[in-house]
Amino acid sequence: MSGQGLTGVPFIDGARLRALVPITSAVVCLEAALSEGSAPGVAPPRTAVLTGAGEVLLMPAATSRFVGVKVATVAPDNPSLGLPRVQGIYVLLDGRTLTPVALLDGVALTALRTPAVSAVALRHLSRPGPVRAVVIGTGPQGYGHLAALLALRQISHVTVAGRGREKAERMARWCLQQGLPASMVAGSDLPEHLQGPIESADVVVCATSSRWPVFDSRWLADTATVIAVGSHEPDSREVDADLVARANVVVETRGSALREAGDIVLAMRELAAGPEVITSDLAQLVRGLARLDPRRPSLFKSVGEAWEDLVVAAQAYDQMLGM
Repeated sequence: MSGQGLTGVPFIDGARLRALVPITSAVVCLEAALSEGSAPGVAPPRTAVLTGAGEVLLMPAATSRFVGVKVATVAPDNPSLGLPRVQGIYVLLDGRTLTPVALLDGVALTALRTPAVSAVALRHLSRPGPVRAVVIGTGPQGYGHLAALLALRQISHVTVAGRGREKAERMARWCLQQGLPASMVAGSDLPEHLQGPIESADVVVCATSSRWPVFDSRWLADTATVIAVGSHEPDSREVDADLVARANVVVETRGSALREAGDIVLAMRELAAGPEVITSDLAQLVRGLARLDPRRPSLFKSVGEAWEDLVVAAQAYDQMLGM
């Protein structure tokens, strides 16, 4: 539930956030920010502070109306203590006075804006019509991307894939409860069992914590679109260098991708290539300025940028005030 935060500042929890900004609304406001040129605004690079328990991430951004900062923590040992691995809070401030106007659940905000950004890219990259999807990863982002796909596209079938059988079965049951035809692939040798689903897929979502490619891109059809969201570290990746060399590669912005997207950075190293492996940034794609080759698959690599949090948080605040 929502309540009052520090000094009377309202707190918007996850349930309230999703009620104020459904996934379709998040897609609309993010795409509008990109098409109107108000994104990324002022958004310095993500700052990571290493601690004995893990890391603290700081993600500030600013527009003329609002300033916001997300403080997220990643503590790998927390699950053994019965606590979430990732936690966070978002502080929204008035742009003119810098007065705090709202606090938001930072994890819920990330879980909403990440699939919404992916959906913006997918609207411009994938072909119209029903899609067969593969979702690799059974955590919050896996569910978030499934919800985004369900809201925006007709899905003829989805394969959910994860290393843990219990989680994969739970996600497959969730899909069936939504009336979505679904099957499941699970196990520690996951990549070996994905060839068939990948070969028939129109959309592949990678939402894992893997540090190496989760499937062989040679299986991918030339008409397919891959969404990779699992990593923001330059030494981690979910897709292989062959896909980066073969695909229309779209990123949020080139600066963040070259700093943080291991899928891109490691591929450039292996291919002895430069930034030209990136076809377009997301704003160019949305504005119709990207030059895509229809004979190639497409890859959208997301690392998560601070302006995305600010756009969605501002939308939630405006909705809360009835604007």
